[in-house]
Amino acid sequence: MTLATHPTRRALLKMGAALPLLAALPATASTAVTKTYSSRGVAIDGSDAVAYFTEGKPVRGSKEFTHDWNGVTWRFSSAANRDLFAAAPEEYAPQYGGFCAYAVAQGSLASTIPEAWKIVDGKLYLNYSRRIQRRWDKNIAGYIADGDRNWPSLSV
Repeated sequence: MTLATHPTRRALLKMGAALPLLAALPATASTAVTKTYSSRGVAIDGSDAVAYFTEGKPVRGSKEFTHDWNGVTWRFSSAANRDLFAAAPEEYAPQYGGFCAYAVAQGSLASTIPEAWKIVDGKLYLNYSRRIQRRWDKNIAGYIADGDRNWPSLSV
């Protein structure tokens, strides 16, 4: 992202702000973090992201075992799960920042519930509801392809 394309810097330039103000803004602050769905700063409504893979179901995380990643707090049911996530968060975190996979495929963002989920090709996908998940299940490959295409423009 360049000086001219950074939204905050662009706004400051339009307002005629002094250049010293621009120097205070980090050059890549928004490029390292992807938009992540959370409720009150907690990912997956407090469910353990690793448990989807190890236990095959959503498991409530604990305030005792947390890890901050991608701008939100992730909770886990055990220290072992927290440590697995911390070592490789991209392997366990839901796709599309935890936003509804069906909505992303449609070009928008929607919240999710921990109970509407599926692991496809080793990746976790969440949906807005079980009803929406049933709709998503009818064309998973197509919706993933559409979601992958749409996500870059939705995630910034």
